[in-house]
Amino acid sequence: MKIGFDNDKYLKMQSEHIKERIGKFDNKLYLEFGGKLFDDFHASRVLPGFAADSKLQMLMQLADQAEIVMVVSADDIEKNKIREDLGITYDLDVIRLVDEFRSRGLYVGSVVLTKYAEQRSAILFRKRLEGLGIKVYHHYLIPGYPTNIPLIVSEEGYGKNDYIETTRPLVVVTAPGPGSGKMSTCLSQLYHELKHGVRAGYAKYETFPIWNLPLDHPVNLAYEAATADLNDLNMIDPYHLKAYGVTTVNYNRDVEIFPVLNAIFTKIYGSNPYASPTDMGVNMAGNCIFDDMACREASRQEIIRRYYQAVAGVAEGKREQDEVNKIQRLMSQENLSVNDRTTVIPAHKRAELTDGPAAAIELSDGTIITGKTGDLLGASSAALLNAIKVLAGIPHESMILSPESIAPIQKLKTQYLGSRNPRLHTDEVLIALSVTAANNDEAALALKQLPKLKGCQVHSTVILSDVDKKTFKKLECDVTYEPKTDKIK
Repeated sequence: MKIGFDNDKYLKMQSEHIKERIGKFDNKLYLEFGGKLFDDFHASRVLPGFAADSKLQMLMQLADQAEIVMVVSADDIEKNKIREDLGITYDLDVIRLVDEFRSRGLYVGSVVLTKYAEQRSAILFRKRLEGLGIKVYHHYLIPGYPTNIPLIVSEEGYGKNDYIETTRPLVVVTAPGPGSGKMSTCLSQLYHELKHGVRAGYAKYETFPIWNLPLDHPVNLAYEAATADLNDLNMIDPYHLKAYGVTTVNYNRDVEIFPVLNAIFTKIYGSNPYASPTDMGVNMAGNCIFDDMACREASRQEIIRRYYQAVAGVAEGKREQDEVNKIQRLMSQENLSVNDRTTVIPAHKRAELTDGPAAAIELSDGTIITGKTGDLLGASSAALLNAIKVLAGIPHESMILSPESIAPIQKLKTQYLGSRNPRLHTDEVLIALSVTAANNDEAALALKQLPKLKGCQVHSTVILSDVDKKTFKKLECDVTYEPKTDKIK
């Protein structure tokens, strides 16, 4: 993929801008951190050149000034809410994130349990955190939030929340997922800090939509596609346009909540330091795009990928048709077809020729490799094996995985583990290949090519098994598949 984003410039500009914002207040800034701090693959796809851990790298540049406050809703803990991309509950993800931050030398000051009402699971979680030496604070539901401003900004509102003791000028407030209460936690702290004689500031760090790109720029449209399930809409920030006569982009929830935030800021401070939702943001990503066409094309591909994700989700009973409809409108707006994804047509052609499921992989140089369903391998496994052979320069007719090495695995699957499908999945192929590599130089060479699959595009003519999805995800391939079921899973 052609690079279009300057990651080094981004890290420098972003950290400097945050330092500048800290200086505008009493050397105390609460920074609401939206999106993913780790593995932000959406950003790296639509802004080619953006490192998936850029936000984390930026924070590490501010490590001596920053501390992290993790926020999680007690209701989400009680309901065992799952983070879908990882398949773990929010409470476990909080502990995972704390460990990740600390392993990188970042200081985690505390965890805040929002919407706290002495839920049994929340109490047990608090005890677990305290057993790990982590400070825990409680924030409570406020009747009429967020519109009952007199109650919210009072001793019976924010005043009832625990005051979070922090020691550093930059307090990064983050969470395992949306709806955890990050913004409310920040505003509560502003109220308490003023009581302690500190006029602290608040800012919001969201990568998308990018405020200084046009509303209909594909990068911003790709964000709408990515959040189609949340009904987020990009829109012109009317407050910024009125205040400065400058057109900027924000999203509907921030624009809708701004009058409330304005009232809360005014109630706490007597005035609002921000004239618009855009003013509150600290995102410099738009200033670091150096090849606009590369980012536009990457974003168009992301919209198609999100469409396939949505239609497959409907077929699997995990998503709503409204999500598909919204992304279809975005595709029409950009005059996009699924055939604009380079791996789609080759996969379908191979399926037609073989009268069975097929898969296609696009390598980094644009080469398309296909795989068909056979007696020994599924289509994805065949395509994966063919791809690493090409990368290794191994002739197609060379048998780097012999039938003799596959047969014992098939026997294990069908006779002992009760599987109806004797064909090897991608993980089983890689295990068989690693065993073969001990005595086969070509197999060993092929195995070494796996890192080169990072960022490659994959398309399957049938819904992938969970195993194949996970394998391609670990290889950091971008995968799509048709909403059709293979007869034998």
